[in-house]
Amino acid sequence: MTDQEPILDPNDALDRESFQRLFGPLRPGLKLYCYRMLGSLHEAEDAVQDAYLRAWRGRSGFSGAGSLKAWLYRIGTNACLDAIKRRGKARRILIEDGSPPSTRPPEGAPAIETAWVEPFPDTELDRIPDAAPGPHARIEAMESVRLAFVAAIQGLPPRQRAVLLLCDVLGWSAQDVAALIGGSTTAVNSALQRARATMTSRGSQPAPAPGGSELAGKDVELLARYVRAWQERDLDGFVGLLKDDARYVMPPWREWYFGRDAIGQFFGAVWPRYGAFRLLETRANGQPAFALYTRASEEQPWRVHSLQVVEIDQGAIASIVMFMGELGRAHVSSFGLQAELPA
Repeated sequence: MTDQEPILDPNDALDRESFQRLFGPLRPGLKLYCYRMLGSLHEAEDAVQDAYLRAWRGRSGFSGAGSLKAWLYRIGTNACLDAIKRRGKARRILIEDGSPPSTRPPEGAPAIETAWVEPFPDTELDRIPDAAPGPHARIEAMESVRLAFVAAIQGLPPRQRAVLLLCDVLGWSAQDVAALIGGSTTAVNSALQRARATMTSRGSQPAPAPGGSELAGKDVELLARYVRAWQERDLDGFVGLLKDDARYVMPPWREWYFGRDAIGQFFGAVWPRYGAFRLLETRANGQPAFALYTRASEEQPWRVHSLQVVEIDQGAIASIVMFMGELGRAHVSSFGLQAELPA
């Protein structure tokens, strides 16, 4: 780690005010790290709360060797590993492993018992005072928070997940990570190579995206056309914005759709069931996002239907993830948006 951090003298008394002054600025970054580890905003919040409680109770055990950030991230990593262990074999997903794309509308009930990857509000990213990675980072900061990447790393064993995030995303050295999670530098490098190989084999290693979260003018226009297509119920216009190999995923439904034709057929079947659409723009995971509201008539209020996270690639819509039903309503509240809008 290269950033200059305050060092705590173990001989100094650490009261609550001093604890908050030293550790408070580290909280947003730790929350994002825990989110990447767990794939859940709400579980990340619990893990951070747990980590800070452990840090406060164990403050007298800090040796003064090393940085406060490394000490806190060691505690946060352990909190995340404990949370993952409590889950058992369950892990958060966007698409079930081996699940083929669907060609028909979903049947039966949604998979509400499944643990789905959750979106992360960009307002949380804005609270991180300095997100610059260390010199060993290999993955762009904004790419590492994208929904597809967060979903992909949930398939890694927990310690490999931690090593990949600490080394390739946060840019810590293998020596630093070994001191943080335990074990030798050789063991950390071995775990890192296995994690990288797994991600590459699954096609999940993201390529850097120039410009970060800033949208180019053509992408702004693309999203404006996307909103118009929804609100004007222009199915042909909507389908024309999609890449040929676009994906549409809709947790908590297991079904997902691949390709412009399949997605168009799906929406052609379901759009007639709704009266009108209204989209409110937000951002999630460094990507464009929208809260979708519907109503049956002009006299009725707009009620939230879902939260959409949209990925753009080469001037077209590459993927849409729509968090539906109660799942969508819960996420909309996390983004500070209302569940109902006046008529």
